[in-house]
Amino acid sequence: MRAGCVLAALATACGLAFAARGTAGNPQAAGLQVALRSKGYYHGRIDAIRGPLTRAALIAFQRHAGLVPDAIDGPRTRAALGRLGRPLYGSRYLRKGAVGWDVAVLQFLLRRRGFSTGVPDGRFGRRTRSALVRFQRSRGLRPDGVLGPRTAHVLCSAAPCTFRARPRLRRFARYLVRPGDTLTAIAARYRVSLRAIMRVNPRQSADLLLAGSVLRIPLGPLVRAARSEGRRSVRESIDYWAGFYGVDRHLVRAVAWMESGDQQHVVSPTGAEGVMQVAPETWSYVETVLLGRTVPHTMQGNVRVGVAMLRHLLHEHGMNRSRALAAYAQGDQSLRVQGMLPVTRMYVADVLALARRL
Repeated sequence: MRAGCVLAALATACGLAFAARGTAGNPQAAGLQVALRSKGYYHGRIDAIRGPLTRAALIAFQRHAGLVPDAIDGPRTRAALGRLGRPLYGSRYLRKGAVGWDVAVLQFLLRRRGFSTGVPDGRFGRRTRSALVRFQRSRGLRPDGVLGPRTAHVLCSAAPCTFRARPRLRRFARYLVRPGDTLTAIAARYRVSLRAIMRVNPRQSADLLLAGSVLRIPLGPLVRAARSEGRRSVRESIDYWAGFYGVDRHLVRAVAWMESGDQQHVVSPTGAEGVMQVAPETWSYVETVLLGRTVPHTMQGNVRVGVAMLRHLLHEHGMNRSRALAAYAQGDQSLRVQGMLPVTRMYVADVLALARRL
């Protein structure tokens, strides 16, 4: 095999070539089988093995579609297969409502792990989501019913399964209007103009702001504002993001001091790093689930991710500071299963004591 195919996860063509050159199972081939079956050409098992039946069905389809019958499921062939012919598995996040080749591969992988989705059809419906949630729970993953990089890796670590998708970046943040809020104050808080807010909320009256309504806040100005903070000290960065996310800055200061002594270069034996000692899986979760956007791996980004996670844990635990801090240090799942460990109790007490002084 050509050396380029060693990095099959980075090159779609190599991932497909792997399937085309042998009979060894390649999960991507399950997507091909489901797509061919939907067109009435394949009647065998969905087993991800490109055997004689799959090859014959592919050639027959290509001839009927006026394509070169080369038994290679390249871009033109997959385009002719319609909605189930693309995108390839690993090129996007998957959630309920998705349709495509990658959904069929996901269904095959779940079934191979013993989590039935029914007959693989390339449609992410209720049964597929239920199977994915059950798989995530069985592996100690967040049971959100979404296929992201962490779930994808645990589900299948083979090269053709490598997850290359990046989270879709949101253009807007959402703000829940509280009693006493004014558009002027909200605009000042998020460093955007009143005109920018009114432009993306055309039905919002400039004079009447109803508590409980939701405003969209343009993210572009927020990103530029965050970049302008790049030269701030660690303490200034902590105060900035604490105010941005509505978390008590004294509490965040105490967490940062306990975790790293306000030092960005600190790396723990488990791989947690930076001022807020953020683990790689936590960083990924904050980006993909809480923020919906990538965050640069800088001091500013580290503080932002840590504060966003702390805010999430505070809300998850009913604004109970002790439990939120315990979840930050011990892990939310561990806290819920094992309760607060003795070492965690000491950590929480120290952080709360520091918060009164910092």
